[in-house]
Amino acid sequence: MADSIPLNPVRKSSKTIGNYRSGRRSRFSLEDELSSLDEMPLMMSEEGFENDESDYQTLPRARGGRRSRGLGWFLLGGWKVLCSSCCDCLAHVCRRKKELKARTVWLGSPEKCEEKYPKNAIKNQKYNIITFVPGVLYQQFKFFLNLYFLVVACSQFVPSLKIGYLYTYWAPLGFVLAVTMVREAVDEVRRYQRDKEMNSQLYSKLTVRGKVQVKSSDIQVGDMIIVEKNQRIPADMIFLRTSEKTGACFIRTDQLDGETDWKLKVAVCCTQRLPAVGDLFSISAYVYAQKPQLDIHSFEGNFTREDTEPQIHESLSIENTLWASTVVASGTVIGVVIYTGKETRSVLNTSYAKNKVGLLDLELNRLTKALFLAQVVLSVVMVALQGFVGPWFRNLFRFVVLFSYIIPISLRVNLDMGKSAYGWMITKDENIPGTVVRTSTIPEELGRLVYLLTDKTGTLTQNEMIFKRLHLGTVSYGTDTMDEIQSHIIQSHPQITSQPSGGGASSAGSATPAWKTQPSGPKVRKSVRSRINEAVKAIALCHNVTPVYESRAAVNGETESAEADQDFSDDNRTYQASSPDEVALVRWTESVGLTLVNRDLTTLQLKTPSGQILSFLILQIFPFTSESKRMGIILRDESTGEITFYMKGADVAMATIVQYNDWLEEECGNMAREGLRTLVVAKKCLSEEQYQDFENRYNQAKLSIHDRALKVAAVVESLEREMELLCLTGVEDQLQADVRPTLELLRNAGIKIWMLTGDKLETATCIAKSSHLVSRNQDIHVFKPVSSRGEAHLELNAFRRKHDCALVISGDSLEVCLRYYEHEFVELACQCPAVVCCRCSPTQKAQIVRLLQQHTANRTCAIGDGGNDVSMIQAADCGIGIEGKEGKQASLAADFSITQFKHIGRLLMVHGRNSYKRSAALGQFVMHRGMIISTMQAVFSSVFFFASVPLYQGFLMVGYATIYTMFPVFSLVLDQDVKPEMALLYPELYKDLTKGRSLSFKTFLIWVLISIYQGGILMYGALLLFESEFVHVVAISFTALVLTELLMVALTVRTWHWLMVLAEFFSLGSYLASLAFLNEYFGVGRVSFGAFLDRSFITTWPFLWKVSAITLVSCLPLYIIKYLKRKFSPPSYSKLSS
Repeated sequence: MADSIPLNPVRKSSKTIGNYRSGRRSRFSLEDELSSLDEMPLMMSEEGFENDESDYQTLPRARGGRRSRGLGWFLLGGWKVLCSSCCDCLAHVCRRKKELKARTVWLGSPEKCEEKYPKNAIKNQKYNIITFVPGVLYQQFKFFLNLYFLVVACSQFVPSLKIGYLYTYWAPLGFVLAVTMVREAVDEVRRYQRDKEMNSQLYSKLTVRGKVQVKSSDIQVGDMIIVEKNQRIPADMIFLRTSEKTGACFIRTDQLDGETDWKLKVAVCCTQRLPAVGDLFSISAYVYAQKPQLDIHSFEGNFTREDTEPQIHESLSIENTLWASTVVASGTVIGVVIYTGKETRSVLNTSYAKNKVGLLDLELNRLTKALFLAQVVLSVVMVALQGFVGPWFRNLFRFVVLFSYIIPISLRVNLDMGKSAYGWMITKDENIPGTVVRTSTIPEELGRLVYLLTDKTGTLTQNEMIFKRLHLGTVSYGTDTMDEIQSHIIQSHPQITSQPSGGGASSAGSATPAWKTQPSGPKVRKSVRSRINEAVKAIALCHNVTPVYESRAAVNGETESAEADQDFSDDNRTYQASSPDEVALVRWTESVGLTLVNRDLTTLQLKTPSGQILSFLILQIFPFTSESKRMGIILRDESTGEITFYMKGADVAMATIVQYNDWLEEECGNMAREGLRTLVVAKKCLSEEQYQDFENRYNQAKLSIHDRALKVAAVVESLEREMELLCLTGVEDQLQADVRPTLELLRNAGIKIWMLTGDKLETATCIAKSSHLVSRNQDIHVFKPVSSRGEAHLELNAFRRKHDCALVISGDSLEVCLRYYEHEFVELACQCPAVVCCRCSPTQKAQIVRLLQQHTANRTCAIGDGGNDVSMIQAADCGIGIEGKEGKQASLAADFSITQFKHIGRLLMVHGRNSYKRSAALGQFVMHRGMIISTMQAVFSSVFFFASVPLYQGFLMVGYATIYTMFPVFSLVLDQDVKPEMALLYPELYKDLTKGRSLSFKTFLIWVLISIYQGGILMYGALLLFESEFVHVVAISFTALVLTELLMVALTVRTWHWLMVLAEFFSLGSYLASLAFLNEYFGVGRVSFGAFLDRSFITTWPFLWKVSAITLVSCLPLYIIKYLKRKFSPPSYSKLSS
């Protein structure tokens, strides 16, 4: 694959290793590994060695470097290093943040806080009243283009440098700045109003005297705040109390983590049990909270009540917290504030998006610098030809100002207006409805993309889970055989109802014999029916799903306990869970006969097909985490008192936990190849003694302050041994509409697609295959898990020998490769047709984007739909968000928001391509317009003994850049080389754009030569043909110039639009009208010379034929060249359009 990469061993550090070895023998194993690495053929960069954990190798080199720093070093650039380090140090001191600390918060007593905590005000504004003007001006003048115009305009205040009227320089600059300032001011005012609205929301605060209304921005750490249903939580709080009888409530977190599922939160037991709300002030209690952190999924703290004997201690975890920016979905809650303002989780996780600048803008900025250089050279030549006589320095500056039209200020205006036009076209395109352009400054980036980095779940797939397969080891059930399971479940339960029973409880009690009817003698193999029954029951019980009865809640105003209504009507039941997989599993158990009808903090109820209720007490829940990759629940059957520990999780996590079996690994592989997400379900029966022992150890671990997570995990793992394997489930995540043709279209357009997902390797691989991200005949190289440098070295060598195969790598292995072999890995990966990175964290996704930007210098695009994709979207050159099931967080953070993945094809192939080609043509044409007039000025000055006198009056110059030529030139934003259907049919056309040939130094040079040729012809032609009527030179040359510009627009256009024709005629009409009525501006030099244009002269034949002749000579050769070029070397698009 990468034979082109020179893989040479580096032996530079071997001497150092030798010296060190004699000093310390204890490190011999590491040395052997390093010396053996040197013999392997993989190019090692010095950075690779220096980044090794054994940093002793870098010490001698560092000392050597330090010794050589003398006066020579200082003069040769050392002063720059010192200055920059001083500036960095100053900036660090100024920006030094207050250290975040753990805290003790007394309930309802903010005055007891030892520290001063930040205000709870939300502030999203970029500027304040003082910094607004300087800030906006800095953002504008950091671009060379604008700074140049400012210097030229300021020079006009110096009398000796004054060339024309002040308004000719200040009006365009003022217009650009005014538009920018107004736009920024409007954005700033909107941000201020949004902040003010949020900060002035009123909340009820509990005090000793009762409830008090308080603004959100005035809330302090220690305040007890009441939050009603559907109200936003104003600060990070610990959940003390709720109006719900269950002692728990639901919150919506879509604004925090992008997930649309509701989360269940639990109130602190001690405060929930108090008889009345007012009792919160009669107790003496405090909360110990860890220091503010980024992680929104974890929290460690303790609740302590002091006024009882013994003191009550309760451990607090993530389920006792209410984070700011979430919304209460049920009941009314009371919480004590622990973090405010900048220390809340939502603010800590807000990454401020960088201002994205398009590649086209950077290229144009480079070209303007080249033009400025040409302008200075031209001015120096003029002064040199004068012979440097008199005050030549002043003349030099006058020439620089005279030729300032080489860099036209209208360039920025036209391009910004063009970008807005492209944004409007994208929004109005009926073929991609619902598309929103949030960043109007980079539509051209859509036409230059080389890498597309996409999320999997919700982006390529629909995030809609469907239960497809149940495997019991000896027998497997698919969608077509689910009715068999249903009949087994129905047969398992009527046996119960046939027995006489006194009441619901005893009938529920006799439910157990159905799966306990095995003789108690020797262990007998269970029947298929009992195994199915156990498996379905385990799936129906082991989850964190809660059934919600919407309509009842709506009638009563407050959610009633579900026990109050025993009808459990199916029509208004919806399931809420933190994962769509869980909902799919519970919906499936409902479809086969076991229905989850009620769940609160302590109980869980199932309904059998015969309508009976099975009740279970929830003793413990171990939620799913990305580290453990499993979740568990301990239940007590209310009728029999049996305690069962159920667990389900990923096959990698469960393989070591369940009893030995010979089918699990193979069947997981088979399901993954079908594109199914697999979960292994297991159980373990516990005796009362076993459970009590576990509970004591577990509660002790939960109260510890140091390493709490590790201690809790260790206690839980003591239970997770020799569990009985019940079944394996397979759930399918359906692909989005038209994903396959869209990916094929993008591949044919030369775009390399990388899939970055948090999902497991098997699922990611099968989705890559089913979506045709990896074509059927392509090999897949699965990068083996590596943890050390040596392993990474060997695995990279194995990968290097593969040719044209897709790469699949996990996040952990990726991290190891990037630590030691960043450059080599990226170089190899970039040659793959497709790359799949699985088990990626959000920060890793953003890191991969930045790697590609640094190593390839190509444009990247990231597309995702969840809160976990935001960092990747913001890091990419162009971010696209999909409004999906995971909320709107990604689409709000993105530059472009679409509703379906398939729309990306048209967005890139049609709009991206057109935006880039149009902007490139527009930018170069505006430059041509400035260069041609500067060439004429140069010719005019050289003829008149190098006098620094302007050729045209200020008004003519402003008119030339605006009303006479602006509309035809700007109408180039409507131009298209091929129809949208053609662009989608032949995506190969997109490939040409990535090379940037539409705007390069070559095309720019061609325009410069055209400008010099046309400017020279127009001016010399006017001087040659009008020797007798010299006073008319201005009118003649200017008329020919305007006509030439209009004809050049016509020459550049590839597809005519009726607005283009209208613009051409409107400009011509405007010019002829001003010729007739504004004749005093067409004199030579200043109007004070008294040289006015004779109106009768412009209607004579000599004027008309001479102007036509000059225009013809300036334009006809270009038309002929264009015709010949299209005939003998046509561009790719013209072959299609013909």
